[in-house]
Amino acid sequence: MNRIALGFLCLAGLSFTSAAPAAAPPTRTVRVALPGDAGFAFKPGLGAIAAQTYCLACHSSAYVSTQAVLSAAQWTAEVNKMRAVYGAEIPADQVPIIAGYLTTEYGKP
Repeated sequence: MNRIALGFLCLAGLSFTSAAPAAAPPTRTVRVALPGDAGFAFKPGLGAIAAQTYCLACHSSAYVSTQAVLSAAQWTAEVNKMRAVYGAEIPADQVPIIAGYLTTEYGKP
């Protein structure tokens, strides 16, 4: 087979196996409504404002209130993990306040 025929076959094969053309960019704005916290809210208590300020920046109160029952050490570890691993902007002096609140309202002493 000569080079021209081989080149033509290669090009023809590529046109049949290539991916679909890129989708056209959207022409309108679409709004998405999320369900929210499904009726959950942080319980009132000492430290609730700190939890609302720093925890709700990344996730809902339902996420917190549906976690396993944790001890003070475990809640402290969770808050520190949010800071160190996930980059939550929680000041160091707020960690014991938030962990204390979470332990009192959602944990075990």
